[in-house]
Amino acid sequence: MATVTQASELLMTAEEFGSRPDPGYPEELVRGRIEKVSPPPRARHGQVCSEVNRVLGNYVRQEGLGHVLSNDSGVITERGPDTVRGADVAFYSYAKLPRGPLPSTYLAVPPDLIFEVVSPDDRWSKVLVKVAEYLNAGVLVVGVLDPERATLHLFEPDRPVQILSADDELSLPAILGEFRVTIRSFLD
Repeated sequence: MATVTQASELLMTAEEFGSRPDPGYPEELVRGRIEKVSPPPRARHGQVCSEVNRVLGNYVRQEGLGHVLSNDSGVITERGPDTVRGADVAFYSYAKLPRGPLPSTYLAVPPDLIFEVVSPDDRWSKVLVKVAEYLNAGVLVVGVLDPERATLHLFEPDRPVQILSADDELSLPAILGEFRVTIRSFLD
């Protein structure tokens, strides 16, 4: 007699995933299942993430636009089964999340903007899956920085990818008003 696997009982929700103790290594929840993110990012990755966070965060704070999160803060990209991805840097406008301290849970709304930084051992196919999940979840723009090639790939729903080189200027007026910065500013 055949038995039926109760797969739905094995799947974890974003809330269950977020309430677990820290395992001591990076993880993401993908369609209800925990996946290790390996290896932990190296120095250059951290440096570029820090620069994006600093440049964007300083501007956003000065202009009073919203919240900037970093350090692989969880973004729910899918429900039923749930997927939680760790964004390198994310921007949430005050229109989406009011001023003040944020909750200690994953946020119910997607960010307006996400930056991901490609590491040397990342596969573009996996990066593009993550980009598609972010866009399908409602993120308006996803920027993928490639430090080795000194480029930024900008992804927006229903638009072709835009590739900016180190000396090109990034501006996102619909999201960040007058913000303008060369791609090199994130990479130096």
